[in-house]
Amino acid sequence: MTVTSQDAMRGFTLMELMIVLSIMSITLMLSNMWLSSQLPQWRLNGAVRQVVSDLVSAKMTAVAERNRQRIFFQDNQHYVILDDKNNNGKIDAGEHQEARDIQDNYQGVTITATNNPSFLPRGTASNLASITLTNSAGSKKITISITGRVKVKS
Repeated sequence: MTVTSQDAMRGFTLMELMIVLSIMSITLMLSNMWLSSQLPQWRLNGAVRQVVSDLVSAKMTAVAERNRQRIFFQDNQHYVILDDKNNNGKIDAGEHQEARDIQDNYQGVTITATNNPSFLPRGTASNLASITLTNSAGSKKITISITGRVKVKS
């Protein structure tokens, strides 16, 4: 098989390559702007899911282990989940506790809580709380009812 001069001329011109690269760079720039505008909303939603998950897990642990689980909101980014073995509502030696920093995974999200809720062995709640998570995208509120239901409100 012989190669003709017409076969050797196949390919892309420099102008065609430049046009394709320009189109790709414009597309990437626009998608980057869109993604950066969505990031705060994703962080807020993720933080809400994390806190709700911790609250529901505390409720289920209270029922399974038949002892109180208490959540202490320490400041605008830290909270502690306490397995209160002696049901006195305080952190005592030997009681398991897990500390959480919401800004480890969700930068810019802050927490405010009206109270430190407790989940009782029957799955109900005491020290009812409203927990608000806020960042530049807005805020979402988590409420805990007396029945132990954890609900998210926008």
